[in-house]
This record gives sequence, structure tokens and C-alpha cells, in this order.
Amino acid sequence: MTDQLTATRPPATSLAPAALTSLLFGSLLPMLSFFMINVSLPAIGTDLHASAGELQLIVGAYGIAVATLLVVAGRLGDGFGRRRLLLGGLTGFVVASVICAIAPSVSVLLIARIIQGASAAAVTPQVLASITSLMTGEHRARGMALFGVANGISAALGQILGGVLVDANPFGLGWRSVFVVLALGGLLALIAIAASVPDTKAAEAHRVDLVGAALLAVTLVLLLLPLTEGRALHWPLWTWLSLAAVVPAVGLLALHQRNAERAGHAPLIPPSVLKHRAMRIGLVMAVGFFTSFGGFMFAFALATQAGAHMTALEGGLSLLPLAIGFLITCIWGPALQRRYGVAMVVTGWIIQAGGYVLLAVAALALWPDVTVLKLALPMLVIGFGGGFVMIPLIGVVVSQVPPAQAGLGSGILLTSQQTCLALGAATVGTVFLSLATAWDFGTALATISLALAATAILMAPITNQLRTTRA
Repeated sequence: MTDQLTATRPPATSLAPAALTSLLFGSLLPMLSFFMINVSLPAIGTDLHASAGELQLIVGAYGIAVATLLVVAGRLGDGFGRRRLLLGGLTGFVVASVICAIAPSVSVLLIARIIQGASAAAVTPQVLASITSLMTGEHRARGMALFGVANGISAALGQILGGVLVDANPFGLGWRSVFVVLALGGLLALIAIAASVPDTKAAEAHRVDLVGAALLAVTLVLLLLPLTEGRALHWPLWTWLSLAAVVPAVGLLALHQRNAERAGHAPLIPPSVLKHRAMRIGLVMAVGFFTSFGGFMFAFALATQAGAHMTALEGGLSLLPLAIGFLITCIWGPALQRRYGVAMVVTGWIIQAGGYVLLAVAALALWPDVTVLKLALPMLVIGFGGGFVMIPLIGVVVSQVPPAQAGLGSGILLTSQQTCLALGAATVGTVFLSLATAWDFGTALATISLALAATAILMAPITNQLRTTRA
């Protein structure tokens, strides 16, 4: 009987190495675009005479566009073809990157960043769906693990590469070279994917929830715009009215999602998926991690350059130990996840908290006389712990959701990832800038680091409520 079952079991299928590499390279671009900009912000502010609030918007506007359209783009790919949406998204990404590179003002740069974010939103879900539909068995598991690795290292890699480019100032382009490289990378991914990746569609295409996407966009703008601009404008009345309007906006979004699902449609954020305890815990984890991480990367870039007077290259290289920590996690993480499951993520929170405490001590004791070497140990620990949380987060949570809803669960977590990265730049960035104005950059960075350490410690017991999985 065993021999018969083995003989009739369909063989595991895989993508050609060139096709998988092309998809993974394409998936790097949205995250690289988010984080390469952080280290370029001081130079952008000087060149375009941008305020601190406008610099936050350059980061936040991109994140809002990605978060709002991520699930919508996934549904469009299911219906019209994933390869087609992927190529269209990369084309828009290249065009928007070129506009960013030649932007004569902050307003033009902001508009181009929104277009760039909307285009990037079309990329990530198509990569995930293509890996899922074109690979099976151990090949799919390996492809998903590599996707997690690509996302894990792209944050630190983005700021390092951004620092190298700004400091090298190729052809006198300065910060604009960052967008030139993104455009070239998008063009390369476009050619490679067109030549190697086959097209796929879902067996059953779902209706696109455009109303839900619009309500989500309005909610995010009502929340993030006053948080980014309020401090610089001394909190005028409209900022408070906007924040107050977030509550009814969330209520309206929730009502629409519930009614849409009851009517048999496919809402942006299906309430039935959120009924699963694992998904609710996963969302809390995602909010805690990505808000903290997005805010930290924004604050660290400003602290090292504006506060410690490092060059963009030195600021970027300060994150090299963090990238090494992520890389170590990428190598050993999958085996540890299979063995320890949720316990690995809990340990990651604790390690990350220790790294933030070490960074706070370094900032208080050494600032502003910090160097890449002096910051190496805390950054290594932060990267090591952060990798233990970030890389397995989606897999650990989605493995505890019924298989029929796993795709929706992944989409919700990816949406929360992009939302919270933008939220972190707005909230943590605003607090950091306020503290830096009142005290100094070192004390502000130490305070933020201790707050992030406390957040990580709080997340550990929450994460532990997930049942241990051997996924």
C-alpha cells in the first residue's frame, strides 16, 4: 500500500533557478525602496529644503500606498494574471523611481513616492502567489524561506547601500543616485521576470474590494498625516480633528468589511479570518515589531548623521552588524523554527530587547563620540533578535490558521507590515524629534531604545500564547 501511495503521489515541482532568483530579486525592491531612503533623508532635507515633517512624509506616503493596495493588487493578479501584474508593477516602479531621481521639489518627490508605493504594492503579492502556485512540497517551503530571507536582510541592506551611494556621490547625483539604482534594479528585474517566469491565475478570481481599499487609505491618512506634520506645525486644530476622525473611520471600515463578507464578497480584511486567535495574536506581534522597527530605522538614521555627525556611509555601515545578525538568523533560523516553533520568536523578542538596552547604554555613555565599531555589538544583537522575530513571523502565525484562509492571513499580515513601517516612522519619529529638540540626539536615541526594549519584553508573553508549532 505504501508503494502504491508513493507511486501515485504527484512529484514536487519547482521553478527554474533563474525564475526563482528573478522573483526574489523583484521582491527585494519594495523593501529596499523603503529603507534606502532613511539614510538619504538628511541630504534630501538639505537639497530640497524639506522640514522634518516632510521627511517623515517621504517615508510614510510610500508605506501608505503599499499598505492600501497590497491586497487589492493580489486580487487583481489572481484574476488578470500574476506575471502581468508583476511586470506592470515593476514598470510603474521604474518610472516612479526616475521621477524621484529628477524631482525638483519636495511636492514632486512626494507624489512620485506615492506612485512608487502603489507600483511596489503590485510586486510583493505576485511574488508570493507565483512561488505558491508554481512550486510544491519542499521546493515551495524552500522558496518561502528564501522570500523571508530576502525581506529580512533588505532593511539593513537598504540603508547600507543608501549610505554608500550618498557618500560616494556618483556623477554628482548625491541622494538622487539612490533612485537611479532603484530604477536600474527595477528594469533588471522586469527583463529577468519577463524572460523566465510563467504566468498563472487563480482558479477562482475574487471581486476587488475597492471601497475597502479607499476606506483604509482614508483611515491611514487621517492617522499618519497629523502625526508627521503636527509637531512641526505646533499641533493646530486640524491635526486633533484628524486624529479624532480616525475612530469613526475605523468603525466605518469594519462595518463595510463585515457587510461585504456577509454578502458573499471578498473584503479587504475578512472579519472571519480575524476571528482566529492566532491571527489576532499575529497582528499584535506585527504591529509591535514593524512599528518599532520602522521607527527605529528612521530615528537611527537621523541620530547618527544629524546627531553624531557621521557621514551617510558611516551611518549606513553602522547597520552592517544588524545585517550580519539577520544573515546568521537566515542561515540557522529555518532549522530552529522547525525544532522550537513559537519559542524561537519569543526568544527573539528577548534578545532584541537586550540589544536595544545595549544601544541605550552606548548612546548615554559615548554620545556623540560614537563610531561604527562602538555601535557594532548592540546592532548585532538587535539584528540577531529581530531576525528571530521577523523571518518566521508570517509562517508561524499562518500555520495556525485553517489552510483555506492561509492566503488571506498572509495578505493581512503583509498589509499590517507596510502600515506599521509607515506608522513607526510617523509615531516613533515624531517622539524622537521632539526629544532631540528638548534634550539632545544621544539622550533621545537612548530613550527611544529603552521604550523599544520595553515593547519587545511585552511582546514576548503575548507571542507565547500561540500554541507551539513544528512548522
